[in-house]
Amino acid sequence: KGKASLSQEEIKKIIKWFYYSQIRQRYVSQLSQKLDKDIGIVVKSENPFDELLAIISEERPLEIKPSEFVGRSISHPLFSLMKFYFKSRNAICFGTGLSIRKNMGEKYALERDHIFAYSVLRDSEYYDMNNSHDYSLAQELTNRVMLTSFENRSKSAKFADFYLKEVKSKFPNALKLQSVPEEEELWKVKNYERFLEARRRMLASELNTFLQNITVTKEVRPEVDLKELIESGEHDHLEFKSTLRWDVRQAQVNNKMEEIIMKSIAAFSNGEGGQILVGVQDDGEIIGLDEDYNSLREPNKDQFELHLRNLVNTAYGKDFATSHLQIRFPIVDDEEICCITIKKGVKPLYTKVTDKNGQQTKQFYVRSGNSSQHLD
Repeated sequence: KGKASLSQEEIKKIIKWFYYSQIRQRYVSQLSQKLDKDIGIVVKSENPFDELLAIISEERPLEIKPSEFVGRSISHPLFSLMKFYFKSRNAICFGTGLSIRKNMGEKYALERDHIFAYSVLRDSEYYDMNNSHDYSLAQELTNRVMLTSFENRSKSAKFADFYLKEVKSKFPNALKLQSVPEEEELWKVKNYERFLEARRRMLASELNTFLQNITVTKEVRPEVDLKELIESGEHDHLEFKSTLRWDVRQAQVNNKMEEIIMKSIAAFSNGEGGQILVGVQDDGEIIGLDEDYNSLREPNKDQFELHLRNLVNTAYGKDFATSHLQIRFPIVDDEEICCITIKKGVKPLYTKVTDKNGQQTKQFYVRSGNSSQHLD
């Protein structure tokens, strides 16, 4: 656009977009397609990074949840964000007191050290490093802090409770600046998993506040490319269903399939909301709604929507159906599909489920990964 340089506000928006694009994996699939689209927005839009952020938020919620840290290693984008956050608040090395923002030469180069030493966890009675679950917990990014190489060598394999007490005594603010819980009971090896839970909550809260406050972005309503969304695959906030009620294998209407749709609607409502695309197979193939339409008394989308809303009314009440659900029928690759958008609920939804003996029970479902999971 012929500008000599970017303003500070533009730079802040770019930083905000960059980290959200990484942690929300904007470019994991369809890289060239998404890059071409996003570069076009940067070239043409008056507020390109507001628009790019809005596209990401349409695909997946921006808010970071504590559960996103579970089992994540330092290769995950959340760790890069964590380092950037620590540097932004002038965090210091636990042993030397040096700012981790400064380049102090090879002796004081930064390293990613374990808070609970790997060898201490390995040799304890509580963890078996041949067990993949225990190993991933030991290597989780929430068990890491940034230290100078000099301090890392000095720290060696000290027990966390002993080491962190030393740090707190020497540099009282150091733990807070790197988001380390200061409840001393959590520093004991037997309480390692409680420590991780506390630090996940701490990091999620602080990183959300940090990203939101980097700069204010304008409200933009982007046009979502449904084909691009489908090609990215199912995830926490997106589910594909081939049909609403037509059982392709049995070549007949199957009420159990309608029950499955109701489960998914409840699971999204009981979580952070999401979308169900009916007329799309698990592998992303778009097959449309013809089979469902032909199973109805009047084979058209109006009758389909009426039937779907009646199912939701019966399962969860008219108030939920009218205020927490949006139904539309977009055309993708010349096929009409049904897009059901579910808002985050204000109260729990319980779903009536029929077992193999025909008995009905009320069950509670939540979204976990790309499936709806039952909780007792």
